[in-house]
Amino acid sequence: MGKGRGGYGGMGMGMPGNMKNLMKQAQKMQQKMQEAQESLAEAEFTAAAGGNAVSVTVSGTKELKSVKISPEALDPEDVEMLEDMIVAAVNEAMKKVDEEQEKLTGGVGADLPF
Repeated sequence: MGKGRGGYGGMGMGMPGNMKNLMKQAQKMQQKMQEAQESLAEAEFTAAAGGNAVSVTVSGTKELKSVKISPEALDPEDVEMLEDMIVAAVNEAMKKVDEEQEKLTGGVGADLPF
């Protein structure tokens, strides 16, 4: 083993050029993903059901922000239909969040913690 060659197969203490470029690209990608997640978190998504009888708004972090129910949807004889419309509207709003997340990240790293 020769001394003075810097170890690691003689590459010295620095990273090879390709590795530096790869690290820079990874950092840029991570920054873009962080910006996309922040943008998504600030966004709001609204969906309706029952011909706009029920409307819900969720945040990009899938937090339910509001529920609006038109008076025509309030039928004491058919509460189940109102419940179904609320579920449908919430599910549609959540789907919109997922679709926007897919657009922003291109599906890459959507489940990553950063």
